Amino acid sequence: MKRLTATLALFIFAILPGMASAHQGNPNFRSEIDSITPARLGQGIQLEIVNFDDHVRLVNKSGKEVVIKGYDGEPYARISADGTVEVNLNSPAYYLNEDRFADVDVPATANAKAAPDWKQVADDGTFEWHDHRSHYMGQGTPPQVKDESEKTKVFDYVIPLEVGGEPAKVNGTLTWVGTGSKPPVIPFVILGLAIIAAAGFWISRRRRNDDSGEDTEAPTTESW
Repeated sequence: MKRLTATLALFIFAILPGMASAHQGNPNFRSEIDSITPARLGQGIQLEIVNFDDHVRLVNKSGKEVVIKGYDGEPYARISADGTVEVNLNSPAYYLNEDRFADVDVPATANAKAAPDWKQVADDGTFEWHDHRSHYMGQGTPPQVKDESEKTKVFDYVIPLEVGGEPAKVNGTLTWVGTGSKPPVIPFVILGLAIIAAAGFWISRRRRNDDSGEDTEAPTTESW
């Protein structure tokens, strides 16, 4: 049992860095929301960047309809005053935002000039998406960064909205924070330890049952 548990532990801790990286964006960057303009339209709208630079989360508690614009100015998603969340299947952004680096095939039916084809995806007033305006789309170091150890602003960005039918803008900043920054791994360590403990308990109980000769199968019942 000890050998099996040790093997399982090695496997879990070997994959932890990959798990953290896959779900934490790029820790060398920080994407931050600075403001919504005009400010009066931002009341009741909660915006944040999740996992360093990975995706945007918007919660609409404004009592108004909020429409997020796509890359060609088309309506991409809307969150109604009652919390209904819908995406426009005719928006190219709907498909491009499925992948962090837009590595997808956009169907020919997607047309920014077409009338919206709305599909409901939630009813809690919350929408999350990869917005390619809010993170670096390159694979290497941004050209703005001359010294990778120094904090450097990469660019400012804008995500256009409509709030209650009025135009608004989400203003944000992407910053390179340096290669010394690392993703948090404590939650993954705790998860790994919990899995190891559960596996060890199950194996130990199974061995005790085998040693005592108990039948580990559940009794069958007849239904009439």
